[in-house]
Order: sequence, then structure tokens, then C-alpha cells
Amino acid sequence: MATPPSFATLYSIILGLFLAYNIRCIEGRAFFVFGDSLVDSGNNNYLATSARADSPPYGIDYPTRRATGRQNIGSQESPLPYLSPQLTGQRLLVGANFASAGVGILNDTGIQFVNIIRIAAQLEYFQQYQQRVRALIGADRTKQLVKQALVLMTLGGNDFVNNYYLVPYSARSRQYSLPDYVKFLISEYQKVLMKLYNLGVTRVLVTGTGPMGCVPAELAQRSRNGQCDAELQRAAGLFNPQLTQMLQNLNRKIGRNVFIAANTELMHNDFISNPGAYGFVTSKVACCGQGPYNGLGLCTQLSNLCPNRDQYAFWDPFHPSEKANKIIVNQILTGTTEYMMPMNLSTILAMDSKV
Repeated sequence: MATPPSFATLYSIILGLFLAYNIRCIEGRAFFVFGDSLVDSGNNNYLATSARADSPPYGIDYPTRRATGRQNIGSQESPLPYLSPQLTGQRLLVGANFASAGVGILNDTGIQFVNIIRIAAQLEYFQQYQQRVRALIGADRTKQLVKQALVLMTLGGNDFVNNYYLVPYSARSRQYSLPDYVKFLISEYQKVLMKLYNLGVTRVLVTGTGPMGCVPAELAQRSRNGQCDAELQRAAGLFNPQLTQMLQNLNRKIGRNVFIAANTELMHNDFISNPGAYGFVTSKVACCGQGPYNGLGLCTQLSNLCPNRDQYAFWDPFHPSEKANKIIVNQILTGTTEYMMPMNLSTILAMDSKV
């Protein structure tokens, strides 16, 4: 099953980070984004791929009601997609979004989408970005801009739903037991993160996977009684704690808290297990989709579309709604160590503002 980008949903994290705490209040602080459909702000619009969200009903709640494939945060400049032709001159100094819907930690994840920017290529683009900025402001200022930047990294979910569990008896599931596959993913992810660190960044927010077995797409395909799929929940339960542990180990190795783990599985579970407490009428049925739980196929103009997006925890078969993501943003900003390890984002920003 394809996982189309939902740029009106978790990209709200980016919106929230900029607006709620004004990240760029620290002069010269840029924002860089790497990962998959949860944070792709429009790179895939420039690629020949089905993994994109630049057609209705995406964008229905924008002022223009048009699907742009990216967010507009008013007068506050947000990082443009790296492939955007508008990313030139002073706009480069705001940062850039390198994410691409469909990608994973592994190169063979999302092969059905063909033309996407795999994570190795995203890091190559980041090197290219730095070369462009050096030509603009010089090597020393570029190094400082990257060092002071905040980075968001979101990977992992596709390595399960679009690789290991994509089809029965997939190549990866025949190669690895689930526990061994998780260990393999963690070891490969560590390599990615160290490459990123070696490119000069010093603050990286790393999100885990959500409760993958609870999204409407998996309920539609795997659930007989509306309960979350146990196997995918097991995968998330194995992956996320090991991710947090790996990040802590990297921080100890480096000697400072470069990597911050966001327990997005727990953040999702809060409103999935008790949707009414957060103002949702359901956490099982997607706002936009078709079939059981509106969980089959893509969100298109032919899909069922709910009249009130704020009443649904999920926008489409895979991605949380904007309201749900605002809940996640709040935990990223102010959550306890149960949600954010070793500290939340507001604490990080307060610390960095004193340096």
C-alpha cells in the first residue's frame, strides 16, 4: 500500500516549531528537515512519482483551498523544499527541507515509488546545500549556520509498512526475523545519523514511528474487530525503545546531547486510546479515504471526505490530522522525559539561547 505524503498533517510540526516557540529568534538559526512523507514539504512534487499530495482534497483547509504540497506559515518564512526553484539567495539561510515521501532507512524501502529521494541522496543534497551557502556567505558563516541549526529527522515507518510487511513473505521478512530486522534497521539508522552529525549539525530531533498497527490503512487490511494489528504494534514496540537507546549511546559517544528522541508512538497512543479526551469522535476512521475505516487506497477527489477535520485523529489512511499533530507538537515542545529524551524542545531552545 502506498503512503502518500500528507503535507497538511505532520508538517504541522514544522509549523508549530516555527510559530509556537519562534525558533528563528536566535539570529541565524536555520531549520533542516530530513525524512519521509510525514515531513516532505513538497520535494516529491518535482519528481515523477505517485508519492505526492499536490491534488485535491489535500489543501482543503488552506485559504486558497488548493493542494500545494507544502505549508504556508504566513509572514514567517519556512524552509522551502530543496528542489524548489524558489530556494535561492537569502531564502537558503532559513534552511531547507530535504524529505521525500516513501523513503526509509533502507535503500530498498519504497522501491514501488521508483523516483524518490532516498536518505543517502538527502544527505548528498545537504552537502550541496552547504556548498551553495558557502558561495553566498563564506565558509565560516556557513559552518556556524549549520552548527546552530535545528534538524528534524523522521524515518522508520516505511521500512515496516513499505518493506518488511509490504507483501506476505517479502524479501526482508524471509531474510530476517522481526527482532533481527529491527536490530538491522537501528544499526543502519545509526550510520545515517552519524553521517548527518559529521556534516556539522549539533541539534537533531529524531522521531520514532507511531503505533503502526492502529492507522486506518492497517485496520482496513489486517483488523477483524477494529483492534490494532498486533504484529505491527510489536514492530513499533521493538523499534522505538531501541531507537531511543541508540540515540543515547550516540550522545555518550559524542559527549553532548546532539540527538533528542521524540516518543511519537506514545504521543499517538494518548489520543488513539482515548480519542474523546482530545475532542475526536474517532481514532479509527480516516477523514479522507474509502473502504473499511476509510483506510483503503489513496485520498482523492473520489474519496469519502469528513466535513470536520478536527473531529478525526487521522486525516488519511496513514497520516494524523492537523489537530492530532498539534497534540504531538505540544509534547515535543513541553513533554516530560517519558515523551522526550533527554529533554523537550523548549528546554533545548532555552539552553541554546544562553550560549
